[in-house]
Amino acid sequence: MEQSAAKPIRCRAAVSKAPGQPLEMEEVEVAPPRAHEVRVKIICTSLCHTDITFWRMKDYPAMFPSILGHEAVGLVESVGEHVQEVAVGDTVVPVFLPQCGECADCLSPRSNICSVLTYLPGLMPRDGTTRFSLAATGEPVHTFLSVSSFAEYTVVDVAHVVKLGGGAAALPPETACLLSCGVSTGVGAAWKVAAVEPGSTVAVFGLGTVGLAVAQGSRMRGAKRIIGVDMNPDKFEIGKRLGVTDFVNPNDTGGKTVSQVIKELTGGGADYCFECIGIPSVMEEAFQSSRTGWGKTVILGTDAAAAPVSISSSDIKRGRSVTGALLGGIKPKDDIPVLAQKCLDKELELDGFVTHRMEFDEINRALDLLDQGKCLRCIIWMDGDEEERPSRSGTDTHT
Repeated sequence: MEQSAAKPIRCRAAVSKAPGQPLEMEEVEVAPPRAHEVRVKIICTSLCHTDITFWRMKDYPAMFPSILGHEAVGLVESVGEHVQEVAVGDTVVPVFLPQCGECADCLSPRSNICSVLTYLPGLMPRDGTTRFSLAATGEPVHTFLSVSSFAEYTVVDVAHVVKLGGGAAALPPETACLLSCGVSTGVGAAWKVAAVEPGSTVAVFGLGTVGLAVAQGSRMRGAKRIIGVDMNPDKFEIGKRLGVTDFVNPNDTGGKTVSQVIKELTGGGADYCFECIGIPSVMEEAFQSSRTGWGKTVILGTDAAAAPVSISSSDIKRGRSVTGALLGGIKPKDDIPVLAQKCLDKELELDGFVTHRMEFDEINRALDLLDQGKCLRCIIWMDGDEEERPSRSGTDTHT
């Protein structure tokens, strides 16, 4: 469908109007896609801790009203001018990280940070406007991380859309949804950022979705020992299924620091440490848990305050390194289809990540569960008609 043929759509959206306040179900108007844009009918979305982080923010870059959500899967409803790589009816995964495919960074294997489409908080990346407005008043509604998936329809720049073609289109929607952010971040970090080696030791700080995906990615790379660090002992059971071999609870270390425990377990420190929480003190502890000489620490967690991390220059000179990554270092359009195929081939198992499934109007309950640490990923189905949904795997824990 060409841009000229597309019309505004009115649909439901969960709108954030104040920091930390319950989302409000509103009728919004979604404008047609402009040049280089795609309008997507969201099939299902899931909640990520990044949504909660931004939902609570009172200062920049928080903007209100806004439509949160950035982990989803959907169908292309219409396209704007100059869009060629996707067509109406295609199954797509929207992603917060763009890949224009033409800039020096997108063409280089050393980076996944597009240097053409820079992030504009609350706005579309090419023209600095929004495609959402409240239907009742016409008030503009900000977009979020270039995705805004807490709406039945959204408009996304084509650089932020990954097509699932061929066999990958058969992936169950809730599985495809997880590849939009959390799982791709964790698996990608183990594969592309750390390049975990066979026989190596790994320590994962925080066994949420990202941390568990790091564990699974590390196991796939052949790590022999994967230490999970978390204060919730319930996380160890699912962790064991996904590759965690040892569990360290910071509240149960007999007075020792976590880094001391890990050094004892590994004979000097882990080869690779991953921080998946977003707390500077934990980032420092992860670094201290790495092995002198070659230990590598990967920072994946998001710290809302962007506080500095204190690391001794002497420790750095002794061969340890620290790096960070967005979306686990993966290039979305290149690597997400590869991960989708690994799911189809049963190399990458994602069933255990989905702990709850809910309807769209239950989204605030889902936020509470994630905020309280009582779920990994909650799938929010948009259509409200369970019989019409594609088949899905796993045990439904919608209770």
